[in-house]
Amino acid sequence: MSSPFVHPRLRAALTALATGVLLSCSGDFEVCEPVAAASLAAMPERLSDTGLFADGAMTVLAEGVRAFAPQFPLWTDGATKRRWIRLPPGERIDTSDMDDWQFPTGTRLWKEFTRDGVRVETRLLEKAGPRPEDWRAVAYVWLPDQSDAVATPAGQRDANGTPHDVPAAADCFGCHGGTRSRVLGFSAIQLSQPAPAGLIDLEDLIASGALTQPPSAPFTVPGNDTERAALGYLHANCGHCHNQRRPESEGARCYAPENELDFRLQVARLGSPSETPTYRTGNSLAFNPPKPDSSRMIQRISRREPGWSMPLLGTEVVDKDAVALLRRWISEMEDD
Repeated sequence: MSSPFVHPRLRAALTALATGVLLSCSGDFEVCEPVAAASLAAMPERLSDTGLFADGAMTVLAEGVRAFAPQFPLWTDGATKRRWIRLPPGERIDTSDMDDWQFPTGTRLWKEFTRDGVRVETRLLEKAGPRPEDWRAVAYVWLPDQSDAVATPAGQRDANGTPHDVPAAADCFGCHGGTRSRVLGFSAIQLSQPAPAGLIDLEDLIASGALTQPPSAPFTVPGNDTERAALGYLHANCGHCHNQRRPESEGARCYAPENELDFRLQVARLGSPSETPTYRTGNSLAFNPPKPDSSRMIQRISRREPGWSMPLLGTEVVDKDAVALLRRWISEMEDD
């Protein structure tokens, strides 16, 4: 097997830490643990064999596969994404912890990335056993003729002639390992917005009996439009690393962020913006209201430099709309 692709910014950050050049960062970086060969061998070699599609043209979804979209998407340099989930027949999601759903063995989730009009990869996240540690993942890189996609556990740079980089299998849990659920975009908060036709949302899951302890209604992120958008952006793009409920079993795998910060929204703390972990832990440490220019958050998300910019993985292009949103949010925030 070829050596895993390591993103240049991550490689530079690791080098800076090793040489003492990097004097300040938001956490400790480690080389991700390699994925066990047996785990990779158990994954289908081709996307067409994963159970996502029912036809050879790779356009018709297989029975039981449902499309969804999180209300707060992850920024991936402008890539267009589609997402699907398949639960084993007759199984339900354990929602006794509404912030960290536990999925039944056999659950599969897919996420397709299209860049510059070309499908470049589809990632598969599969739960192979009863424990949270039993999740496994790999990316499938689409063939140039778009007829199928092939498992690429080592990752790939500039897939299909686009600027899109496909992560190595080991890198998947640099983000997914930061929550007890391991699943990031399919959750109570992310699915609480009414979905367009053809996609499922939280109300659909409640009505279908897919949840062991269903809530009485969807959840609402507090605040005005700017506050809701800012809280949601940080939840989706930062909260999987910066949260205070990281699983003990995962330790500091790949990335151990500052545990003082917590950008992950919790259903019991949605009464007002000031009640959210984001406000309680980030005020003065990450953002300095009402001064965005002196806020470390703005300084980091506005740049793409090794060991300094945030997020660390999955992006090479600054999300200008997000920078403008967070600047406006901090400017309008009262200094407590």
